[in-house]
Amino acid sequence: MAAIQSTPISRRQSGFSVATGKLLRLIFGNGLALSIGLTVLVVLVLVAVFAPYLGTVDPNQLSVVQRLKPPSAEFWFGTDKLGRDIYSRVLYGSRVSLLAGASVAILATVFGVLIGLVAGAHRVVDMIVMRIVDGMMSIPPILLAIALVALWGANIRNVIIALTIADAPRVVRLMRSVVLTAREEPYVDAAVACGTRTLKILWRHILPNTVAPILVQASYVFASAMIAEAALSFIGAGVPPEVPSWGNIMSDGRTLWQLQPHIVFIPAIFLSVAVLSVNMIGDGLRDAMDPRLARKL
Repeated sequence: MAAIQSTPISRRQSGFSVATGKLLRLIFGNGLALSIGLTVLVVLVLVAVFAPYLGTVDPNQLSVVQRLKPPSAEFWFGTDKLGRDIYSRVLYGSRVSLLAGASVAILATVFGVLIGLVAGAHRVVDMIVMRIVDGMMSIPPILLAIALVALWGANIRNVIIALTIADAPRVVRLMRSVVLTAREEPYVDAAVACGTRTLKILWRHILPNTVAPILVQASYVFASAMIAEAALSFIGAGVPPEVPSWGNIMSDGRTLWQLQPHIVFIPAIFLSVAVLSVNMIGDGLRDAMDPRLARKL
C-alpha cells in the first residue's frame, strides 16, 4: 500500500521539478542575452520607481543662475538652458519611456492576438480584417502616430493609444499567420473530428502554440514604442514639454549640441540601453522557445 501511494507523489514532485527547471533554463540557461537584458531592464524599472529617493530634485525646478552647468559633483549630469537638473530629469524621464513602451506592448499584443485569432479562424472575418490591416500598414507607424496625437492632443495617454493603433496591425498579421499554420496540424483535425467547438479549439489547442512568437513580437513592440515615444517628444508631438522624458530632454538640448553635447548624449545613452535590453530579452526568448535553437535539458 505504501508503494502504491508513493508513486503519484513522486510524479507530482517530478513534474514540479521539470517545470521549475524549464523556467530557470528559460531565464538563465540560454546564453547571456536574456539574463543581461532582464537584469538591465529590472535596474531601469527600479530607477524609475525609486527616482525620488536617488538624490534627485524637482525635475522642473528652474534656476537662472545655474544655467548650462557642466557635469560636476553638484550636478552629476549638468543642467539645461533653464537651469534644470538633467540627472533628475533623466531619472524621472525613465518613467515616461518605460510606461509608454510597456503599455503599448501589452495593449498592442492583447488586441492583436484577439483580432488575429478571430481572423485566422473565420475566412469572412479574415478578408475584412486583413484589408484594413494592409491599409494601416501602408502608412509608416510614426506618421500615423503623429497624425493621431495631433488630432487628439499631446499627452502620455494619447501617445500610448496612438502607438498602440500604429503597432497592433503587425501583431494581428503575425497572429493570423500562426493561427493559419496551426489549423493544419493533425491535433486540430482530430479535435474537429471529435466535434469540439471552434472556440474551445482556439483556446485549448491553437492559442497556447502562439505564445512563443507573440512574446518575441511583444518585445519588439516594447522597444519600438520607446523609440517612437522619444521621437514624438523630440519633434514636439509627444508628451508636453514640461514633462520630463528622454525625448524632451534631447529636444531641449539639440540647439546646444555643439556647446553642450552631454544634454543630448546622456538621455540618448539611457534610451539606447533600455532598447538594447529589451531587444536582448526578445533574442533570448526566441532562442529559448525555438526547438531548433534551444539547448537540451
